[in-house]
Order: sequence, then C-alpha cells, then structure tokens
Amino acid sequence: MFNAPRPTQAYGTSSSVSFGASFVDENPLAASTTTYDGLDPWSAAPSPSPPPVPSIFTNAIAEATVPAIYQQSFATVDPTNSGETSVNSLSRVLSTSSLPAATVDKIVNLVSTRPRVSKLEFFVALALVALAQAGKDVSVEQVALLAQQNTLPEPTLDISLLSYRAPAATTTSSNATTTITASRPSLSYGQPAASTNDPWMTGRFGTYPGGAGAGINGAGGAGGMPSSVSGTGLPSDWWKRQEKVSVQFGGQQGFVLNRYIVYGITTEQRGTVQRRYSEFTFLWDCLVRRYPFRLLPQLPPKRIGPDESFLEQRRKGLERFLCFVINHPVIKEDALLSTFLVEPSFEQWRKHSSISLEEESASKRIDRVEEMTIPSDLEDKLGHVRQRIIPLIEAWQKICILGERLIRKREAAAVRSTSTRPSLMPHLRLPPARRIYSTSTAANLIRIPSMLPPFSSRDPALSLSPSSTAQADLSRLTNTLKTLVEVNGQCWKGEDCDLSEGVKQGISVVASHVQRHTDLLELRTGVLLQDTLEGLKSQRDLYIAMRDLFVRHDRLSVDQVDRLKKRVDSNAIKLESVKMAAKEGWQEEAEKLAGIIEKDKVTISAQLNRRVFIRACMWHELRVVLHNRENTLLTQLVQSFAHEERDYAHSVAANWVSLAQAVESMPFE
Repeated sequence: MFNAPRPTQAYGTSSSVSFGASFVDENPLAASTTTYDGLDPWSAAPSPSPPPVPSIFTNAIAEATVPAIYQQSFATVDPTNSGETSVNSLSRVLSTSSLPAATVDKIVNLVSTRPRVSKLEFFVALALVALAQAGKDVSVEQVALLAQQNTLPEPTLDISLLSYRAPAATTTSSNATTTITASRPSLSYGQPAASTNDPWMTGRFGTYPGGAGAGINGAGGAGGMPSSVSGTGLPSDWWKRQEKVSVQFGGQQGFVLNRYIVYGITTEQRGTVQRRYSEFTFLWDCLVRRYPFRLLPQLPPKRIGPDESFLEQRRKGLERFLCFVINHPVIKEDALLSTFLVEPSFEQWRKHSSISLEEESASKRIDRVEEMTIPSDLEDKLGHVRQRIIPLIEAWQKICILGERLIRKREAAAVRSTSTRPSLMPHLRLPPARRIYSTSTAANLIRIPSMLPPFSSRDPALSLSPSSTAQADLSRLTNTLKTLVEVNGQCWKGEDCDLSEGVKQGISVVASHVQRHTDLLELRTGVLLQDTLEGLKSQRDLYIAMRDLFVRHDRLSVDQVDRLKKRVDSNAIKLESVKMAAKEGWQEEAEKLAGIIEKDKVTISAQLNRRVFIRACMWHELRVVLHNRENTLLTQLVQSFAHEERDYAHSVAANWVSLAQAVESMPFE
C-alpha cells in the first residue's frame, strides 16, 4: 500500500563522539533496510504474484509415469473424482511430509495461484516435496527435467493422518426427523505433536495431552498454565493494566501553502493534547538518542500529497507507537515523554526549555548484584533471536496483509465502502466500535440494532481502499426485499386476502433479519479492524523494533577501550623512560604524561561501565520486554479474538433462529 521510500530520520551532523554525550550523532538505521533486505512495512512494494507453472512443464508431467503415492494422495482429497481439490486440502497433505511450514507454503505458492488445485498441479507439488525432502533444489524446472526422464521422485507422506469423517445433517419436518449423511465426506486430520522452542533453557511448557477440553499447554479453561519462566521483570497481571492511548484527527491548521494535520492525543490519566507529526518526529529523535539500547518502534513516514487511506494508516501507526512507549517499563518514566502528553503547547515549551540528549548510560549505573544477573551466554541468546528476526518479520507482515484482506472481504458483504474518508474535523469523529453481541435469547438480539452506532458517517478505519469495488450484497438484498414488499402492495383480491398479506409480512420479517445480520457483521468487522488487526500489527512492529535495536547495537556499542589500554601502556613506558633519563625539565613532561594516563584510565573505566550497562539493557529488553510482549500480549489477543468470534457466531445463530420462529406462521393457502 505504501510504496514511497521511507524518509531518513533527522539526526545531528556532528561526527565527534565524546563520552557523556549522545552516541547517536548519526542515523544508526541509515543502512538497516539494506542490511535486512529492505524489510519495511511502510515502503515495501506489494509482493508479486507467484509465477504460474510453465505450460511446457505441464505437458511433460502429463506424459510421465507418476508413483502410486501420487494417485493415492490425490484420491484422499478428491473422493468425488472431480479432478481438482482445494488449496487447503493440498496444504494438509503436504503438512504430513514433516517439512517446515515455510517450505510447504513456498510449494503451494509455486504450483497454483487459484483457490482450487488441478490434479497435475497437485502432482507437481508432491514432486517438489520429494525434492525438498532429498535436500535438492525446489523448482519447477527440476521437476520438469525429472518428468521428461520419467523419473518423478517419490515423497514420504504419512497418509494415515488423513481420515474420513462424514458429518451428519439433521432435517426436521412436521411428521418426522430424518438424519442424512453427507455424500461428500470431510477430512479429519490428526493433531501434530506440539514442540516448544525455549532458547533460555528455563524449563519447558507442559505437553499437550489431547484430552477433551484441554487448552494450550494442557491447561483447561481460558486462563491457561502460568509461564515456567521465573521472574518476568514485570508486576503480576501486567497485561491487564496496560495504559491506553487514542490518536484521532484534530483537523487542519496553517495557511494554504503551509497546511498541516494535527492529532488529538487522549490518555486515560492526562487528558487530551494536540500534536503535529513533526512533534512526533522530534519525540522519536530524542528518545532514540536517550535510549539507543531500548526497544523503540518506528514512526510511520511522511508523504507529499498523501491520500486518505495513507493518512488513516499513519494515524494508527502513531497510536501504536505511543501505546508502546507509554507501557515500556523504562521509557514510560521519561520526563520528555510525560511533557509531550500533557503540555498544551509543545512547540512553545520547546522554545523555552533546554532538552538534554545525554545517553541513558551517562546517568545510570549497574550495581554488582544486577551485573551478576546478566547471563554469561547473553551473546548466544541474542544470536538466537537475531537469526529468526527476519523470518518473524516476514511472517507477521504476511499475517497482517492476509488478516486485513479477510476482514475487508467480510466487511464488503455488509456495507458499501467509499474511498472518501470523513472530514478531519473533531466534531465528526465517531466513538470506537463497541462489542454488543448478545446471545441469551432471540428477544434480546432484536434490540441490538437500536444499540449500534450510526454507520452513515462511519469511522475511517472501516473504509476500504480506493481501489476496492466491493458491493454491499447484504445491504442490497435488504433494500430489494423491502422494495419487493412495497411493489406487491395490496392484493388484487382486496384487503381480505390473508394469503397475500401473510406472505408480505413474512418477507418484511426476512428483510429485518437480514438487516440485523448486516449490522452484526458490520459491527464485528469494525472491532476486527480496530482491535484485532492493530494487535497483529503491534506484534509485527515489535519484531521490527528488535531488528532496529540490533542495528543500533552493532553500530553504537563500539568503544575505544582496547585502543586506550594500548595508549596507557605506551605512555607508561614513556613515563618510565623520562624518569630514568632525568633530563632537564623532565618533571613537567612526566606530569603531562601522568595526566594523560590518568585521563585515559578514567575514560576506560567509564566505557567499561557503559559496556556493562549495554549488556544489562539488551538483557532487559530481551527478557522483560520482547519475551513478555511477544507471548503474553499474543495470548491475550488470541483469546479475545476467539471469545468475540464465539459471541458473534451465537448472535448470528440467534438471529436466524428468531427468523425461523417468525416465519413459521407464514400461510400456504
């Protein structure tokens, strides 16, 4: 969506680095995009569609003799002999090969770009699996060559994990109840054994017992088992006390040639203030100078002539940034951050205040007890995280894209989206979507529409991109049903036609229930966009922040200790020589050398303390911030999503139950 290059953040131009001042005199992220393959969710171009399987390859494999496992596997997922199967069924078959999920995903993307997979494409996928299992090049060209030689490889699959389970559908009539078995069986797949990767070697989570009602780690109920990692560094139930912050459009200010958007920042304890984007940038610059070895999310970029969708995405990015820093165990105590959130005029405050950019290590020290808590193998732990940070960013970026796409498709069925965002004036801002799912009775459900917020001027977060042409099928259906009732009007037989009147009333009831379903769907997609999707993007931002932390650490943790030690030794030898020679004026030269030696020793001591402080910071960010946020907040997000989807499904079911009861009395004659 955002293909413009990310602008370089403003940094000082001074090249001199003296101890006690900021060590971030140049942009430590200047080369981050090249170092890490350009992984930037704000500027990365959309991924190109996977290339289709070449026709020459299709012809070649059509003439080749395929192993029996090919036919057996395809028959398992195509019991009706339709000649094709779904991508989901193909993925489940490939998952029995014990290949990594990334390899399976690559193979699926190579063989087909459609929701359905042909028989030949299925065979291509199995050949690619065999190549991957043999450690060979996974490419369609290699399979084409083997097919021409009539030596297609045989993959190792555990088809026994795929079993048939025919669901039963029950139909009820006035005379009897009949149970009908579906003609096409569905597939039931075995639960693969769960494995836990614990790089800190602090104990393993409980194994999944597979019993009824058992949750993750074998714990029943929503709470789950407590973490086996001793000492999270955060207070108990910290995730329940995360401070919330809201960033909303506050309108436009300035003159015609110098207009800018202001944002209203509202926190639970500090009220509301207005800030420009440039003031966000100033805050980020100061924080990254003060806390170069702390996790700090990136700011969304600025763009010349931005469209409405870009502005909305930037607003959400600013909100996620503030939510992160005000809940960071260390950064949340920063005085500048507090001023940013409470000062009515931040620009005036900056003009009359002196802001220190001194690095955190210059004013803080690590005592001996804290130093002993830093593990000796910290570099190995950081190396473990460093190796998986890029795949994690790629995976979460893909999850965000796919998640938003799925939510937009659900939203498109409920509302007709416009490409125009509502005015940025404060009085037009809407309250956030509320969860109003009611599952108790159908009667309670009927009252839901009156509780819904007005969607005629919907929140901009619920708008599709300008390129979307989705139609509001449900809304159109509701309007058409209402039109049908109006067109029918009075029956030709007159007002005493009970049959026509009863059918008309039934159609009206159907229209009202379809409208109610549309409202529920629209409300649900609003919550998914504002809460669930933003939670997914927060996870992605967390790993990008960790990547940037590694970049800053590599460039800013370098010191001059070794060079200074050599200079101290050299000057010490020179001092002894001056004393032994005892030439005229040697005392003055000796004092000068002694002063240089003493100054270097002080600098060495300070930089050694900085080394320890950097290690303590990296250990804190790894153990306290990253480990807790990437696990605990994800658990909270998944549980919330599951509960909300359950309540939504109950509400939808109750709506249709209410409709079934209401139309039961529709006349037949």
